[in-house]
Amino acid sequence: MTSKERTRLRAQAMKIDSIFQIGKTGISPQQAEAVREALKARELVKINVLKNCDEDITTLARVLSERTGSEVVQVIGKKIILYKKNPKKEEKRVLARKKELNKREYARKKPDGRKISRKTAGKPVKGRRQV
Repeated sequence: MTSKERTRLRAQAMKIDSIFQIGKTGISPQQAEAVREALKARELVKINVLKNCDEDITTLARVLSERTGSEVVQVIGKKIILYKKNPKKEEKRVLARKKELNKREYARKKPDGRKISRKTAGKPVKGRRQV
């Protein structure tokens, strides 16, 4: 993961709430499975470590990322941010981007299908009086 990707993910994580809590029992197999399912659905997950947890937070983050197959984006204070890329969501993003580009291209065309040139766009037509 590049630093730019990590920065973008940190910015996204600021807007989301923690959906899991790790307490004094640590990470159970059920919790790891629940985090794996959440990563499949959301790609980015924020986890809160409670004060009564005796284990080191960076160690918890590393163990949880190994068990879920994700990457640790950030460990700050008592929060862990994990990311796992979902190929299905990536396909949807690519299709949405293509659709948006097609809409923009269509908006630049005249009703008869010809493209609007940059030279004539916004200029008055010769021979017509401007009101």
